[in-house]
Amino acid sequence: MTTPLTPDTLTVAQAAARLDGFTVIDVRTPAEYATGHLPGAVNIPLDRVRRALPEIRQAAERGDLLVVCASGARSEKASGILAAEGVPAATLAGGTDAWVSEGRDLERPVACDTRAVWGMERQVRFTAGTLVLLGLVLGLLVHPAFQLLSAGIAGGLVFSALTDTCGMAVVLGKLPHNRPRGTDLEGALATLRGN
Repeated sequence: MTTPLTPDTLTVAQAAARLDGFTVIDVRTPAEYATGHLPGAVNIPLDRVRRALPEIRQAAERGDLLVVCASGARSEKASGILAAEGVPAATLAGGTDAWVSEGRDLERPVACDTRAVWGMERQVRFTAGTLVLLGLVLGLLVHPAFQLLSAGIAGGLVFSALTDTCGMAVVLGKLPHNRPRGTDLEGALATLRGN
């Protein structure tokens, strides 16, 4: 059994100064990744980190890892998963949002479908809000039992906050618009093996 590690958190300035020495793993959805990512980043969505663990471990043996996402929350979770497996990784405080807000450039892949896609957090808020409103409207106009839909979403949001997980994000991440052509896990794993 490996000894759990404590993941480091780096500021944008610290990460930028050492960027050439990192293997950067972006744990956002492929669609988010396609809209722009840190230079040289490899896309391993958060829900695929455990599947990619052998390749991530190999990359960590060759050099330092930096895990990023949009705001830092998913990368913190991914770094925690890696740390529990004995794989040292740092996370970028504030994620790509902080990177961009400090005037740093993002790399945009030409082979990917780069149409504008909302961030996962925004997609979850929109979907949850829509379902709550739908439950309330149907409860008023059709039958009061439809209000259970709103109650179910509210319960899911509370559970999500308490457990720091999000089932809705997992489901939304599997939709076609969040998995554009040109990004695939096998390609990312091959890149990690070759780094």
